[in-house]
Amino acid sequence: MADGPELKIDIAEKRFPVLPAPLYVDLDIDVPGGQVLALVGPSGIGKSSLLRLVAGIDTDYVGTITIGGVSAEAAPPPGFVFQDSRLLPWLTAIDNITAVNPAITRAQGEAMLERVGLQGFADAYPHQLSGGMQRRVALARAFSVNSRLLLLDEPFVSLDRHLVAGLQKVLLGLMASERPTAILVTHLPEDAALLADRAIVLDGRPARVVADIAFESRRGERDPQELLRLTQLLSTYSEEKAL
Repeated sequence: MADGPELKIDIAEKRFPVLPAPLYVDLDIDVPGGQVLALVGPSGIGKSSLLRLVAGIDTDYVGTITIGGVSAEAAPPPGFVFQDSRLLPWLTAIDNITAVNPAITRAQGEAMLERVGLQGFADAYPHQLSGGMQRRVALARAFSVNSRLLLLDEPFVSLDRHLVAGLQKVLLGLMASERPTAILVTHLPEDAALLADRAIVLDGRPARVVADIAFESRRGERDPQELLRLTQLLSTYSEEKAL
């Protein structure tokens, strides 16, 4: 299976009318195909807004974003995991998947649910699932939309960390097999250290890249000492930018 598409972000300027300063000015980020990039930075810095631009949801900016050489607006929709599950409450788990991609058969949807650890829950409604299980459905739905380009917007927020560990293991397995290009938005350095190949730290207004760190070791194979080292490294950058 080929890696996901190359992603090129070249934003000359992005503004919101309610903000006195631009959100971004001359922001350039290239993500090679198959790379998992973590965006780290404080709340309100523009991490989630950048995902909306990449997804083609927000087109009000000056610049270009291309996905595999195609403009973001014209490219296939990415798989998007939001800060909450955003499941349609009147649909079952399987129907929440097939609703976003009618080409998926029930058997394919059930296989996807099994891959995220939800075998036997295809006909369960969201209210019958725990918060962690709902996030697993959301993850299955995202990969069903587009397994080659994945956007993760704080996918573990508000969950207990013991639930997060299970979700992270599922996500690592899916990324290892599907090899998507992915952007993970997180404010937690430890999540970036575990899941990403590279981390960019954003700061300021307009937001700028204050650190761009490529991890030498492979995600999914880092021992506790390496994870601690990378977490501390990212935390150091976060502390420095706060001074």
